[in-house]
Amino acid sequence: MNQNLICLFAVAFFGIFTATAQQDYPTNQEVAQRLQQMATSGNSKLISLTKTEGGQDIWALQIGKGDLENKPAIAITGGVEGYHVLSVELALQVANRLLKDHSELLETTTFYVFPNMSPDAYSQYFSNIKYERRGNTVKIDQDRDGRLSEDGYEDLNKDGFITKFRVESPLGDYVPHEKDPRVLVKAENDGKSTTRYKMFSEGIDNDKDEKYNEDSEEGIAFNKSLTYKFPAFEPFAGDYPVSQKESRALLDYLFERWNIFAFVTFSPANNLSAPLKFDKSDAEKRIVSSMLEKDVEINKMVSEIYNETIPHKAYNQENQGTEGDYFQWAYFHFGRLSFSTPGWWVPEVKAEAKDSTMIEENKEIKEVKVTPETNFLAWAQREDLKNVFIPWQEVNHSDFPNQKVEVGGIKPFVMVNPPYRMVDSIAENHTNFIVKLAEIQPKLEFHNLKKEKLSGGLTRITVDLFNNSPLPTHSELGERSRWLQKLQITVNKDKKDLLAGNTIKLLDKLGAYEKETLSWIVKGGGTANIKVGAPHTGYVTMNVKL
Repeated sequence: MNQNLICLFAVAFFGIFTATAQQDYPTNQEVAQRLQQMATSGNSKLISLTKTEGGQDIWALQIGKGDLENKPAIAITGGVEGYHVLSVELALQVANRLLKDHSELLETTTFYVFPNMSPDAYSQYFSNIKYERRGNTVKIDQDRDGRLSEDGYEDLNKDGFITKFRVESPLGDYVPHEKDPRVLVKAENDGKSTTRYKMFSEGIDNDKDEKYNEDSEEGIAFNKSLTYKFPAFEPFAGDYPVSQKESRALLDYLFERWNIFAFVTFSPANNLSAPLKFDKSDAEKRIVSSMLEKDVEINKMVSEIYNETIPHKAYNQENQGTEGDYFQWAYFHFGRLSFSTPGWWVPEVKAEAKDSTMIEENKEIKEVKVTPETNFLAWAQREDLKNVFIPWQEVNHSDFPNQKVEVGGIKPFVMVNPPYRMVDSIAENHTNFIVKLAEIQPKLEFHNLKKEKLSGGLTRITVDLFNNSPLPTHSELGERSRWLQKLQITVNKDKKDLLAGNTIKLLDKLGAYEKETLSWIVKGGGTANIKVGAPHTGYVTMNVKL
């Protein structure tokens, strides 16, 4: 058989195999294989930005047609947190759907897809011992005691999962939840007599400092090591911002891409189902720490589009950004519109009459506070999900001799990543949202061209430059930071032939559906070529016959 036919057959077979046989989130190797397959389909280019300390590639997939870097672009990023394995699959599926189903969009929009920024941490999902890892494989002294990784995780009950352990103690801060005793909650000083527990991350206090797993083999977390509100001296942050090869390579790549107008990040942070709020005092500080007022209005508008597109409604949406994270860096330090969503939340399980969230106390019905953990377990039961909770099991613990110690709790990953069978519809909905975002990108147009013949062989040209979009050409912060390129207006006539107007003019911005009237007086005949734009808005040209 011809060698080329064999290769084509192998690619086709692999595509069919992955589409039908994928039963769980992909390994790093499977991520690479799927990206390489996409790169063979045309309209895309795959490059490795760098390799992590653990030897994993940081991939960038460029998607689009024509001059990619002079068309508006959206940056799509997954894996900013290693435990958020859903985000990697969403980035992969969105990229694939853009290539397969939205060829016409690629004429006007470029997409830069970074599917996994934490591949070292991500691999823990597939390890023999599973825990929600954030850091890469760089060796670092997290607790700053002069020793490296001396207090990591131990699997006390040998089940392959790192959960919690509890110690029965009258000095404990935790008690069983009133309606789901599997879950421990902070005790209230209400005088009730109930068993109390101390609770810790599963492991042993190896360095005898009364802390557990505070100096594991994890290194630096990508999503805690960027420049905005860098959390100095905290674990997983590193000694200084952007200290890792993967973060440096990504930011270097982005700073060379002037055409990015918006970011969509799949991460635990959320400003899409619930937009950020404007804080006047924080916005007026020397170091701005609130999204600016006009940008908040944009966030609100895009949030409405998101909620119309994504039927899955958020239950717990408290995380709207953390120190050193990527989603806020993209706005505050890169000046672009920046949106983030987990992609999926555990749905709220509504209480019903005489539901398990109600208890009878002193002949009165009292509502019991629902926690994210109890809500998740109620949802898992409703969905008939098995093995999401490890029952409390008594073990011997060297740090607590002659005390009752039990290991158990909700398994890692399950509260932030849905069962894989649910991902396809989630990815389809989020692709639709990203398509809608691309369709409202800034769009420059020429309107109302007028040519007026004057005496002496002169011509006055007047034309309206119009932004036919509900988005401005520049975010308010981007305009203030002066990082986004201004709109450049050029006329290909010699200066001596322009009696009024300039051959090059800069325009700070155009608001949503805003116009700017441009005018020149030109001497002589021929053609005047007018070009307006910036990389992140694209360019429009017009030839005016004099």
